[in-house]
Amino acid sequence: MNKMHSKGGVMLAEFENPVKLLEAAQKLRDAGYKNFDCHSSFPIHGMDQAMGLKRSPLGYIVFVIAMLGLLGGITLEWWTSTIDYPLVISGKPFFSYQAYGPVAFAIMVLSGAFVALFGMLALNKLPMYYHKLFNSRNFERAMNDGFFVSIDAADPNFDQKNTGKWLEEIGGKNIEMVEAE
Repeated sequence: MNKMHSKGGVMLAEFENPVKLLEAAQKLRDAGYKNFDCHSSFPIHGMDQAMGLKRSPLGYIVFVIAMLGLLGGITLEWWTSTIDYPLVISGKPFFSYQAYGPVAFAIMVLSGAFVALFGMLALNKLPMYYHKLFNSRNFERAMNDGFFVSIDAADPNFDQKNTGKWLEEIGGKNIEMVEAE
């Protein structure tokens, strides 16, 4: 089978509303496309499932790091109050864990927040200063009122002629091939 691959290009199709975009994502997934993305100015409920995406590991990463932050905060307070600088204050024991709560909690929340921020940026490969789609005039509407699907030419199922026709059949409009500059 002779497939026309456009090196470094992306095929872009616009859909009229979020429901049509969701349906298009399901059809792309069912047709076996892997390197495609959906673009909208707001989150669309069910899009992850429609695209066949796995659940993000970010929640698990944040939980583990936050628990390590909690443990680190308790360890820090234990070490400073019992080993490094032991003081008897009002007859309390050196290891007075009841007083450790606020600081340990604050360290847990702070470490979880930092990992959530930087983990989200890393997993989303951000910041992205350039993408092929930035060359499209139609795509400028993606963050305003447009609903788009982009299929990378590197996708194994991509065929420039047939993919464009198929996108039109499933309701795509303003279909264009965006080349990398």
